[in-house]
Amino acid sequence: MDQFLQQLVNGLTIGSLYALIAVGYTVVYGIVQLINFAHGEIFMIGAFGALSTYLILFQGQTSLWVLPFLVLGAMAASVGVAVLTERVAYRPLRGAGRLAPLITAIGISVFLQEFVRLFYDKVPGLDFPSAKQKIPFPQIEVVTGPAIELGPVTIQRAAVFTIGCLIMCGAALWWFINRTRTGRGMQAVSQDPDTAKLMGINVDRVIVVAFAVGAALAAIAGVAQGLLNTNINFKMGFIAGLKAFTAAVLGGIGNVWGAILGGLVLGVLETLAVQFLPGGSPWKDVWAFALLILVLVFRPQGLLGAKVVDRA
Repeated sequence: MDQFLQQLVNGLTIGSLYALIAVGYTVVYGIVQLINFAHGEIFMIGAFGALSTYLILFQGQTSLWVLPFLVLGAMAASVGVAVLTERVAYRPLRGAGRLAPLITAIGISVFLQEFVRLFYDKVPGLDFPSAKQKIPFPQIEVVTGPAIELGPVTIQRAAVFTIGCLIMCGAALWWFINRTRTGRGMQAVSQDPDTAKLMGINVDRVIVVAFAVGAALAAIAGVAQGLLNTNINFKMGFIAGLKAFTAAVLGGIGNVWGAILGGLVLGVLETLAVQFLPGGSPWKDVWAFALLILVLVFRPQGLLGAKVVDRA
């Protein structure tokens, strides 16, 4: 029983990461019907943005007050890249069939990976480490350090930070979507962009906001991942992005709460499968994607149902 509780906590931590990234998939897909496979790299860019902020401004500092600046640096990097890719790569293809944006997203994913790998340590005037191997991520007082012992369960401090971020971001996103003018505009565009445009809503602006919101959540997940694993690398976004997509499908593509639930369920099931099924950790990706196949076969609408309007 103690082992089960420990794995449950570990699964909720990993699931919180998946959920934060999956919400970004969901927000964008719900509005423009685009599966943005480059979203995992936006998550990776966020982690490198936080690291860059630390190396430029706070190298050697471990105080808690540094953390908000790392999060802001991560969000600035992720949101900047996401908005740029929307403007340069996705917007010109908005009237094209669904295959062209999908292929473009895969191309952007590979481009961002290789750009960070090849050029991160070649920024003029800055002494950044090479991204061709794992880079240590700064450890911050209070949110990292000795684990917390709660009876038979051991909880990493970074795990508390990660789960707390999911709760706060979920609440903030609910308020933004349901209580702000821009959020209501996003709901209108997701239902019928043509009618929304006739009603005076700037559809292009709403889509940019959707990309920015998804990127901001991915950036927070990137910081949490760095704190949990104590290192980052240029490949960290690929598998994380695929699993976040799995979480979005599991919960119901286009359903924000479904994405959060799907991420948590995926994290818990993956962790329990690694612990109690044959194969151990080398099989963890197998179990995750096997779950995706089962969901697509037996419940393609997801656990909470997809919230996507069919457009003529």
